[in-house]
Amino acid sequence: MSDRMRRLGDVIPLPASVRPVTDATFRTLPGTTVSAPPGLAAVAAHLGQPLADDGAIRLVLDPALASEAYRLEITAESVTLTGGSAQGVYWGVQTLRQLGPDLPAGIIEDQPRYGYRSAMLDLARHFFTPAEVEAHIDLLAQFKINHLHLHLTDDQGWRLEIPGWPRLTEVSGGEGTGCDGTGPGFLTLTEYADLVAYAAARFVTIVPEIDMPGHVNAVQVAYPELTADGEPVEPRTDAEVGYSSLVAAKEETYAFVETVLKTVADLTPGPYLHIGGDECHSTPAADYRAFLDRVLPLPGALGKTVIGWHEIAAADLPTGAVVQYWRIEPVDDAVARAAADGHQVIVSPADRTYLDMKYDADSPLGLDWAGHVDVRRAYEWDPAERLPGVGEESILGVEAPLWSETLRSVADVQYQTFPRLPAVAEVGWSPRDSRDWESFRERLAAFGPVWTAAGINFHRSPEIDWH
Repeated sequence: MSDRMRRLGDVIPLPASVRPVTDATFRTLPGTTVSAPPGLAAVAAHLGQPLADDGAIRLVLDPALASEAYRLEITAESVTLTGGSAQGVYWGVQTLRQLGPDLPAGIIEDQPRYGYRSAMLDLARHFFTPAEVEAHIDLLAQFKINHLHLHLTDDQGWRLEIPGWPRLTEVSGGEGTGCDGTGPGFLTLTEYADLVAYAAARFVTIVPEIDMPGHVNAVQVAYPELTADGEPVEPRTDAEVGYSSLVAAKEETYAFVETVLKTVADLTPGPYLHIGGDECHSTPAADYRAFLDRVLPLPGALGKTVIGWHEIAAADLPTGAVVQYWRIEPVDDAVARAAADGHQVIVSPADRTYLDMKYDADSPLGLDWAGHVDVRRAYEWDPAERLPGVGEESILGVEAPLWSETLRSVADVQYQTFPRLPAVAEVGWSPRDSRDWESFRERLAAFGPVWTAAGINFHRSPEIDWH
């Protein structure tokens, strides 16, 4: 980091406990060695330093710590990083990397507020290649984001190969798909599996979403037999929502859904499977409930925990189902009832966490239906105070979604993500009472030179005094 980033706690997210000990500094040089047990060798590699049996930087496992927790002890002569698991050590490595070569002496003891800290990338409205998604994962992991929700299907495109249903990708993943017809492409089974493995090596869990029963025009373009009358429908490349629906009364619907969900579950070792469920404006309420009664239990039968956008709370939820709140309204009775019944909630209100919202009126990209979301607005809110009836004990975590209606390149993704993603990351990780806007904006400013040097196309928000 820059010369300004020299205090022990000058990292994002802010650690739970920071205790400077002396004015001493540990200097990491190109030849500084790292020691690690065999199970941590891959984690140690992220430090970019040579391995040795008795390194000046020691990586240690201590199962007495929580899985994602770590303890960092720095003296003038050595660094000891202890984690409750390899994942905890990995998060400590991210802290070391942010502090840079000159490590202030002291002790950091850290663990996350929430276990689910996520970003979402919409591949349906505009496809991004596996290499582009992998580069995005690397940027997310620096801020201790541990889930990446991939929105794989929507009205404008279908982005995952499904055996037995080839037209999903041949037609609805091909040329002319995506918003304005500019985002073609799809993941093969091998590419998806490789992407999942790449993320897992960075302790990021992929959460795949197959949106249903709405947002399915791309499905029905490819397979007209899944429409209500069996007649073909036209491709859609606009950004409208709410007009398409699978048919709750047709058995063909469930044969299709079961095949798709089993394929995705088999490819995804992580615990979650997202089935969407939002904006089903053309689905009659009785049909919506009938569809969910059939579909919501399917992920559980496949060994997965089902997640759905908060509209699913209107249905009878199976045990363990997770509700993801995304709207801007300050009250949602159905979500509160779900929480009272023991269901966990992912909090991702559009007016605080949606990375596709414009920063301000002059933003060249993004939407504004949820208002403008500048960096301070993304930072100054609390998940446990967002919805009445959804308190701390009901919250699984937070997520920052990035929808791609206005995105056309990796540079666009970076511009909308940074610097707001670090704000949401700190909301999800750091203790509520320790968070402070002035501290955050100072720590955030030091990333300006880092991002510039790395060629990251970030938004130079006027809220931040960039170095």
